[in-house]
Amino acid sequence: MQREDTPLTPEQTALIENELVQHIGSMYNFAMSLTRYDEAESNDLVQDAFFKACRSISQYKEGTNAKAWLFTILKNGFINRYRQKSRSMTTEDIDKYFFKGTSEEKSAPQPFVDLGEDFFAQMLGDEVTNALNQLSPDFRSIIIMCDQEGMSYDDIASVLNVPIGTVRSRISRARNQLKTHLSEYGSQLGYVDRRG
Repeated sequence: MQREDTPLTPEQTALIENELVQHIGSMYNFAMSLTRYDEAESNDLVQDAFFKACRSISQYKEGTNAKAWLFTILKNGFINRYRQKSRSMTTEDIDKYFFKGTSEEKSAPQPFVDLGEDFFAQMLGDEVTNALNQLSPDFRSIIIMCDQEGMSYDDIASVLNVPIGTVRSRISRARNQLKTHLSEYGSQLGYVDRRG
């Protein structure tokens, strides 16, 4: 790892600009999936991960999979933050993180919403986000990496440090859970499954 006070060489700077910078948007998407769409925490995670990557640029081999390398750094940063937070978490904090709020918050009256066309256009995106949020962190992150970021199974296995068979199994189970959540939503809106 490069010391903080050691300046980058021109070659290292070029490597960062040519191979790493282009993945910042994907890193942000991945961070959002890990943090349950907490923008501030996602920004912090991406910034920390990118800073660590730049400090460790001497360990990166030019031409290898930069996205997988950055996602690994980001995932490890998320795990470290989670471990630090969990040491000081109360039961209520854990409920909010894993179950999306206390029972009082769930039963609170919802604000009035204008049912204009823009609302319905946004609602579908919100429902997909809600379905993703209902997945466990392992399933949510693997769906983002595979289906949104287009990463290969091999790269995902490398990022998560699991066998490729585990990746295939998690993707299949995550997609089935998403299908269940979104099918329920579709049937509530009156959509009919024409295959059955």
